[in-house]
Amino acid sequence: MGRTTRSAALLLVIGLAVSLLAGCGGGKSETVKVKVGEVTRSVFYAPEYVALSQGFFKEEGLDVELQTIPGGDKTMTALLSGAIDVALVGSETSIYVYQQGSDDPVINFAQLTQRDGTFLFARQDHPNFDWSELKGSTFLGQRKGGMPQMAGAFTLKKKGIDTSADLKLIQNIDFANIASAFASGTGDYVQLFEPQASIFEREGRGKVIASFGVESGYLPYTVFMAKSSFIGKNSDTVQKFTNALQKAQLWVKQHSPEEIAGAVVPYFENTDRDIVVSAIKRYKEQDTYALNPVIDDKEWNNLLDVMENAGELKERVPASKIVNNTFAEKAGSGE
Repeated sequence: MGRTTRSAALLLVIGLAVSLLAGCGGGKSETVKVKVGEVTRSVFYAPEYVALSQGFFKEEGLDVELQTIPGGDKTMTALLSGAIDVALVGSETSIYVYQQGSDDPVINFAQLTQRDGTFLFARQDHPNFDWSELKGSTFLGQRKGGMPQMAGAFTLKKKGIDTSADLKLIQNIDFANIASAFASGTGDYVQLFEPQASIFEREGRGKVIASFGVESGYLPYTVFMAKSSFIGKNSDTVQKFTNALQKAQLWVKQHSPEEIAGAVVPYFENTDRDIVVSAIKRYKEQDTYALNPVIDDKEWNNLLDVMENAGELKERVPASKIVNNTFAEKAGSGE
């Protein structure tokens, strides 16, 4: 064998060795850790837990560390301070930050829920309920300035109810204590999330008689968001995160409430499985869970209408200022 032939053979062997080493580990991408803060632990956020339990985040190479940070203000503080990378919270919080003139605005990049998640709960069943029946009653509402309260006020106004004259409105009770206040006898009606509404029905405390989510319409109610600077430096991570969410949303669409409950019940250790099924069924029936992460203009404008009605809007902030649908649209296209 000539010198040239031997050299060529040696180069070939070296090339094959390098290829084998790359295949054994060099080509494997490193897992990226993402710290996510959710504003509360709720069946309302079922697709988030599906993305975790079904391994969709892991498939995208992400190690998602989830923590619950009660209260929109505390969740936003954690995001702005860098304690978390991504927040799951009401989109109105990003508007509040923008209105304060932040140099690093919070950007909404993926929608999780597309309706308000509260229901009108009465102490007695009302088979032929009409909203006018609330007149003269005591109504236990949600905390002022939060999306549940704003969606509730928007609905009541649409139904011809003047909250300052037609009923006694109570909204000075902390979110965590609203259910117990009603259970102890406060109010004729109460605005409740699931699974508390299903729990109260099982306990014989009353009935769900209407949905604030249906009546207030589609809006970007709960959204994954991050600081503009984080998205700029970690666009690949944000895309992978949104891809995983889209997979979870499609999974939720294609599976029954019982199957979804099986996927999320590990995140609700102290809640009966039947209650989780009931809550998910109610949310699925009214299209509460978004089918994709895109925040469209119609939904955004409805959000602004709701906030404007509540007196919480200094200006109508265009979606173009604090919404980035690039990741959601790419995730939906399957690219």
